[in-house]
Formats: sequence, C-alpha cells, structure tokens
Amino acid sequence: MFHADPNISPNTNGLPGTSEAEKIVGALLTFGLIAAVAGIAIASITWALGSHSANPHLAGRGKTGVVVSCLAALLVGGADILVGFFAHAGSAL
Repeated sequence: MFHADPNISPNTNGLPGTSEAEKIVGALLTFGLIAAVAGIAIASITWALGSHSANPHLAGRGKTGVVVSCLAALLVGGADILVGFFAHAGSAL
C-alpha cells in the first residue's frame, strides 16, 4: 500500500505566542544553569567537609553531587542542540 508523504514541517508563525514561549523556555534554561552552578557549589562544599572530617560517605555524596550537577549543566546547555539533532534525525525517517 502506498502512502503519500504529507510534507509537513514545523511552522514558527502558525500559532500566536510562539515568541513568548521561546522567551519562557530561554528563561527556564537560565534558571537551570543557575541551579546547576548552585548544585556544584553546594556539592563541592559537602565534598570538602566530608574529606576534612574523615567522613567518606559525606565526601562520596559530594562527589556524586558535583558529577550530577555537571551533567545537568551539560544537558541544559546543550538542550537546543540535542533537540535539533533528534528533530533532524526524525525528519529523515
């Protein structure tokens, strides 16, 4: 059975409020990066306190927090690139 290609692509001016939604998402990305910086600061303080007090559990939790915060910053910072990549890959299916 043959299906015709509808040839539909994203339209940036099809709905009202698109530019406002982009501004809101940009603000959310900013808040995400601020939270990642705060997470790195708090986790590194926890890591230092655990190391200096000879508490390996606290130091390990601090290390995990630093890694998680760095990965969160990577994902938030690269969100636009990741979505663009997968949107392009999906359009090629």
